[in-house]
Amino acid sequence: MTDTATILEAILFVAEEPVTVEELAEVTEQPRSDIEAALRDLAVSLGSGRGIVLRNVAGAWRLYTHPDAAPYLERFAATDRAKRISSAAVETLAVVAYKQPVSRGQVTEIRGVDSDQTLKTLERRGLIIEIGRAPGPGQAVLYGTTDIFLEKLGVASITDLPPLADHVPPAQIVETLELPMRPDASSNDLTS
Repeated sequence: MTDTATILEAILFVAEEPVTVEELAEVTEQPRSDIEAALRDLAVSLGSGRGIVLRNVAGAWRLYTHPDAAPYLERFAATDRAKRISSAAVETLAVVAYKQPVSRGQVTEIRGVDSDQTLKTLERRGLIIEIGRAPGPGQAVLYGTTDIFLEKLGVASITDLPPLADHVPPAQIVETLELPMRPDASSNDLTS
C-alpha cells in the first residue's frame, strides 16, 4: 500500500482548487489528525530543493510553484501560451477586493470608466461573484472576491491584503494633483 504522503501529493497535484483536510481525510479514509500531520510533513519535504511547495491557503491545501522559480515562470508566462489579465481587470479587481461588497456603479464611479465588461470577465474567470443585493431602489448586485482570488494571490483571507494606506500619497500631494481638475481652479491657483 502507498503511504499517506504519496496519496496526498497525488490528490493535490490533480486538484483544480485547494482541498480541505476534511475532504482529504474522507477520501483517504484516515483520521483528520493523521492527514494534518502528513500535510505538514509533506510541506516540509516539498519546501527543500523542489520546484513545488505545499501551502495552506483560504482554509485548504494546494501545491504552488517554488518562489525561487519566479523569474523562469515569468519568462514562461510571457509566451503566447499564458493567459494574462488586463490592467483594467487588475484595477477593477483591486476595487472589488478593497471595497467589497461593492456594486457595479460604485466600481465605475471609482475607476471613472464603465466597468461592466471587466466585471463580467472577472466573474467568468471565477475571481469575483455576486454576494448579495444592495438595499433600496433597484437593489444593485453587490460583488465580492472568491476563494480562487485568494488562492491566486496566495493569501489566506482578504485581511492579508496590504493596507491601502501604504499605496496612497500624502494629502498634500493629492491636493496638488487634484487642484487643476477642480472647476473653480483659476490660472492663479496653478502658479502659486
